[in-house]
Amino acid sequence: MRPITCVWPASSSLDFVNQCAILNSRELRARLKIRPYRKGSYLLMIKNTILLTILLALSITAFAGSSVDFTNSGGTLSGTNSGLSLTGSTLIAVNGLGSGLITGNNLGTLSFSTGALSSGSLQMGGTFAAGGTFSITGNGTSGIPSGVIFNGSFTGPVTWTLMTLANGTHNYTLTGSLTGTWYNGATIDGATVQLTINTGKGFFNGQTTISSGDTNFTVPEPGSLSLLGAGLVGIAGIVRRKLKLA
Repeated sequence: MRPITCVWPASSSLDFVNQCAILNSRELRARLKIRPYRKGSYLLMIKNTILLTILLALSITAFAGSSVDFTNSGGTLSGTNSGLSLTGSTLIAVNGLGSGLITGNNLGTLSFSTGALSSGSLQMGGTFAAGGTFSITGNGTSGIPSGVIFNGSFTGPVTWTLMTLANGTHNYTLTGSLTGTWYNGATIDGATVQLTINTGKGFFNGQTTISSGDTNFTVPEPGSLSLLGAGLVGIAGIVRRKLKLA
């Protein structure tokens, strides 16, 4: 019997056989008592490999995104226990939407409404329910899309916070997380922070003006999605070849 040259340990008995110089020897397989690799098990291995690869690709794509930021100013913020609503607020800056920072006096509009007050009060601060609406519209200036850019709603409780300054006057902030549809049809998530003008030493009386607001979204990169698609096509080709061999 010829000597067997192998590297041991191997990850499995099958790998041990594959490393041997006399791979196709029936005598070697008989000595190691290794059964042929069954087709059903081989197909199961391929299936599991595909699933793991897809999950990995999706997780990588989820982290591959760009940040798009909108700054708004002005507009009337009205509120009752049924909810808060903003109308007439103007976009004055957009950053990350294709061509870097874009500024102007009127790039579009931003409006929203919240769910009903669920805790606290309008005057002292509280929490509003999720839901409502949130919309950003562009007017086509400097390459900004014309029409609805984002349309969605609040995904969690909306926080309404009273801030008392050192001089005894007040401001309010509204913060909340968002989800909705991007202008290209993608579903995206984001968050908004809205600051009211100073209300003096009085409290919110049902209506005030927004001093400034900032809304940020994470938008999937088109290149990442294309790369994912190309990868899945490649996987399909590999599987096709493996099935023919099986």
